[in-house]
Amino acid sequence: MNEPLGRVEDLPPDYYHGLRTRNTLPLWPSLRGFLPYGAPIRRTQPTMWRYRDIRPDVIRAGELAPIEKAERRVIVLCNPGLGIDSMMATPSIYIGLQLILPRETAPNHRHTPSAIRFVIEGEGGFTVVGGEKLPMEKGDLILTPSGLWHEHGHEGSGPVVWLDALDLPLIYMLEASCAVEGPSQVLDKPLDFGSARYRQGGVVPYASLDARPNDYPLLRFPWRDVKETLAGLARITAVGAPVHLAYVNPETGRECLPTLGFSVLMLRPGEEIQLARRSCSAVLHIVEGEGTIVIDEAEYRYLEADTLAVPTHSQIRFLNASTSRPSYVFVVDDAPLQRKLGIYSADVVASVSR
Repeated sequence: MNEPLGRVEDLPPDYYHGLRTRNTLPLWPSLRGFLPYGAPIRRTQPTMWRYRDIRPDVIRAGELAPIEKAERRVIVLCNPGLGIDSMMATPSIYIGLQLILPRETAPNHRHTPSAIRFVIEGEGGFTVVGGEKLPMEKGDLILTPSGLWHEHGHEGSGPVVWLDALDLPLIYMLEASCAVEGPSQVLDKPLDFGSARYRQGGVVPYASLDARPNDYPLLRFPWRDVKETLAGLARITAVGAPVHLAYVNPETGRECLPTLGFSVLMLRPGEEIQLARRSCSAVLHIVEGEGTIVIDEAEYRYLEADTLAVPTHSQIRFLNASTSRPSYVFVVDDAPLQRKLGIYSADVVASVSR
């Protein structure tokens, strides 16, 4: 049915006013706004945040906001299509750049939103999750899932900056967002506890075969290991086909978190790839390299540490500008949430080239 629907102006004023006084409304004048035919209405705009432009603000935050006054010293990346004050990169994904300075501690807490940390720069930072100390090195992915205690510290020199990604917009919309503070954690696990147990894909500690699957057996994914795996996958991947790895729970093979998915792309030197058009929204973060990203009709020249928002149902094309070095892109998306809701889709890639 594509005929124009009735409007509010078509209704008797007393009828419409009476509905409102009883906290009700007629659906049909607004139906197409909530349930359009053909394609969703998207307010999210393709948006790029250039790290070289934002980094001075991140560093200055260290001068303006002592950690005692900030608790978490973060500059939030806000999508203009969703409203700056909404603090959303996409309707389901919150992204921030967090700074910690030497000898600082971001206090221990836990919260209902799920979160991850992806390290951008600096040495000596660490996160403690569930009694496990997790070093933070450039490119590392660290999980801080919903309900788990976590705190941050810095034992090195110079600033440490990482990217925060949370499902905060979703949890906040459900009126379920809250946090609880607690005392500093006791370190009761050896260093590299999770990574040592799940370093090799396809093998797990034998005891896990008879145990209930652990929701979060691996909390830190070191970039050095992921990068090595990407190099191996690239050797057996056809020219022009995406070299694309997913971060998963090593015991179940499923996504790390219930609502957000994480993956990483490698673009070989001079390579151009086009991804399948997916129904999910996403955020892209450039780990290494430079090149061009086209999101639908919007074209962006990217450099290392830049971040981009991708609306739902977008077509994405990448071009690595270097003919001698690979480029790496970290991806956050809400595909796990959409899969659970039964609304996820991905079109076949139309074309790839190199």
